[in-house]
Amino acid sequence: MANAVADQQTIFQNLIKKAQNTEFGKVHHFTKISTYEDYINNVPIRDYEEIKPFVELIKDGRTNILWPGKPIYFAKTSGTTSGVKYIPITQDSISNHINTARNALLCYMAETGNYDFANGKMIFLSGSPELERVAGIPTGRLSGIVNHHIPKYLRSNQLPSFETNCIEDWETKLDKIVEETINKNMTLISGIPPWMQMYFDRLTEKTGKKISEIFPNFSVMVQGGVNFEPYKTKLFESIGKKIDYIELFPASEGFFAFQDSQKEQGMLLNTNSGIFFEFVPANEIFDEKPTRLSLKDVKLNENYALIINSNAGLWGYNIGDTVKFVSLNPYRIIVSGRTKHFISAFGEHVIGEEVEYALLKAANEENIGIVEFTVAPNISQDKGKSYHDWFVEFENVPDDLTSFTKKVNDNLRGKNVYYDDLITGNILQTLHINIVNKNGFIDYMKSIGKLGGQNKVPRLSNDRNIANELNKFTVKA
Repeated sequence: MANAVADQQTIFQNLIKKAQNTEFGKVHHFTKISTYEDYINNVPIRDYEEIKPFVELIKDGRTNILWPGKPIYFAKTSGTTSGVKYIPITQDSISNHINTARNALLCYMAETGNYDFANGKMIFLSGSPELERVAGIPTGRLSGIVNHHIPKYLRSNQLPSFETNCIEDWETKLDKIVEETINKNMTLISGIPPWMQMYFDRLTEKTGKKISEIFPNFSVMVQGGVNFEPYKTKLFESIGKKIDYIELFPASEGFFAFQDSQKEQGMLLNTNSGIFFEFVPANEIFDEKPTRLSLKDVKLNENYALIINSNAGLWGYNIGDTVKFVSLNPYRIIVSGRTKHFISAFGEHVIGEEVEYALLKAANEENIGIVEFTVAPNISQDKGKSYHDWFVEFENVPDDLTSFTKKVNDNLRGKNVYYDDLITGNILQTLHINIVNKNGFIDYMKSIGKLGGQNKVPRLSNDRNIANELNKFTVKA
């Protein structure tokens, strides 16, 4: 924590030095780079599509392309525009994925004094640990790769079984997980919040009990992948009591941050783990020459696109997430949204954090439970007829949906000045809320073959692809 800026500078120098003789290093004149300013002038910001030609060279069997030697794995992940993405993991970068999860648990133990959970059974839900080979390189989902590196001291307490983790069909896998865990002393459960909620629902259906009755020693919930806030109330209601939780910020490209304290807001940025971070003001990310900042120049509560440079061989890589610093001493962040998941069909640039705030504030005031939601634009050619189209699955539907909708709309106006201007100027109508059937989002994900695992519904879209499909799962007036 104390050495974050100095550590970042050391990592930067080491990355440049080690990659000088790679194909990427030669093309981008790494031998002539000695300062961060030199780096900015030589290495543009890229997304996967722009780094893909280098990845293809690795897949053709070439070595020393993005990082010395060959990757030891490819993490296979689905991109929105690029189809399947193959993210390299190297001998140097694998420890970032493994040790960060360990550090999060150790920080929790040190702060709370709760060590007992380590003696019980723990779920580390993962994608299938069965790996294929691409150009001789083991390839699979990140969670499946990491499954091979779970430390020996945790493995004996790990559930579900290897065989169950290998099941591809989500419903079958979930039933098997319930069967394997229902009579065990579960003390730690980890996964993305929608998955945990499905697991809890299935357990309660089977037993008629709250999770804390089924697993009385369950004391730590580890979660990441999506913002926890929209899921928090329902998860704790299912558990039947408040328990500690640890938020993580992992991705195929690296493990970026973890919650190091139960008392402080945000996650500690992982500043000494092989990644040099850059931050671009979110509203500049699609500019030709955006402002690029290193850690020492960031400010509190600004919305930044997160850019990484790493010992996996990713350079100036836009991971697609936006973050805000909630503390600069130490450097703690929250994930505020996705660079591509926003609505700006009318110039409003509404982000995930803003729609979550608008909906949850209204829901909390009226004691309304939210299961899941997403938002898309509805564009009309007639002036003043366009609006934001919300699809919401409620735990309990508001008695007065019109009044509830107005509250959500007012909350969003208070959070986003551009949206407020568009409503005031009669460019946009008040938002519309479509009520999604019970389990409608699950049925939608099932219909597109993306139920379970690390798959999640985007909060925001700039088109109506998801909205048009979700219409099939809404309550018809």
